[in-house]
Amino acid sequence: MELDANLVKEKIETYREDKNCAQSTLMGLCDVAGLPTEELATLATGFGGGIGGTFDEGTCGAVTGAVMALGFLGADGEQISSCAKGLFNAFKEEYGSVTCGAISKNGEDKSPCVEVCVFAGEKVCELLKE
Repeated sequence: MELDANLVKEKIETYREDKNCAQSTLMGLCDVAGLPTEELATLATGFGGGIGGTFDEGTCGAVTGAVMALGFLGADGEQISSCAKGLFNAFKEEYGSVTCGAISKNGEDKSPCVEVCVFAGEKVCELLKE
């Protein structure tokens, strides 16, 4: 599936105004794909703040939201797993970690949140093209 990365970026930025990172990333990707988003917001709620607000132990919501989106957008299990691994590796290379706490200073600095959500969304767009 091919998604417009610019539109994904726009949607993620808009959703991030009042949604957590997992919700914003999942909803932005799925919205552009034409999927309903309100149910997805509920699905992703518990993944914010590094899974339930665990911050220093939990995976960044941008990553979990993007992986959930891959489950909806991937062609099959093999593509979904391959893209999820590619996303994980690219995210870790870019930010040095996939944990929310390392990126957000245990939730004290959420300034990188929009950037990491957009990065994850754009990476999914790129990986789904391959």
